[in-house]
Amino acid sequence: MKVLTIKQPFATLIAEGLKEYEFRSWKTKFRGEFLIHAGKGVDKKAMKRYEHLNLEYPTGKIIAKCNLTDCVLIDDKMKKYLKEKDPLVYYGMIYNHEEDDKTYYGFKLENVEKIEPIDINGQLSFWEYPNKIK
Repeated sequence: MKVLTIKQPFATLIAEGLKEYEFRSWKTKFRGEFLIHAGKGVDKKAMKRYEHLNLEYPTGKIIAKCNLTDCVLIDDKMKKYLKEKDPLVYYGMIYNHEEDDKTYYGFKLENVEKIEPIDINGQLSFWEYPNKIK
C-alpha cells in the first residue's frame, strides 16, 4: 500500500479530520487509498499554532489511512477558498507562500481513518508499505 510521509503537526491534523488538503510542490496522477506516515520532522512554529488543540503528535509512525481523490493547483482562487474554510489549519499555504513564485498542488484527502500506529521510518514522495492494513 502507498504511504506518504508528512511532518507533524500536519499528519495529525489530517488524521483528526481537520486538514483535508496536503500540499506539495509536485502533482500526482495517483488516486486511491494510501497511508499517512507522521515523519520524524516537526515544524516547531506550526506546533505552537496548534497546541491549543491538545492533540498527540506521534513521530516515525503510520497513523491513518485515507483516499486521495484529487490533485488541484493552488492558485489565488484556491488560497481564498482555504482561507475562508479554515485560516488556522491552512495558515502555512495561505500566508507563508504569498510572495513565493513556486507552484503548489493540494492533494484532496477524503475518508480519513485513524489506525493503530505502526513504527516505521519514512521516505520521500509516495513509498510502499509491504503489509496489508485493515
